[in-house]
Amino acid sequence: MNWNQIETGWTSYTANAKQQWSKLSDEQLSGTAGKREQLAAKVQEAYGISKEESERQISDWQGRQVEQKPAAK
Repeated sequence: MNWNQIETGWTSYTANAKQQWSKLSDEQLSGTAGKREQLAAKVQEAYGISKEESERQISDWQGRQVEQKPAAK
């Protein structure tokens, strides 16, 4: 899955992101608006890890995401 899909549908992925990074508040997650750089900075700050480690965690998490299908009408 490419990051553009995650960014575009960020509200669908915030629950999964919250499970991964429970130290981040809902406001922090929604405030990133799915921007990878902003998410990496928040993860780095909250967990006291390096930029490289936060990027690795995000890449791992990204690889586990499946495309969210739009809700049926």
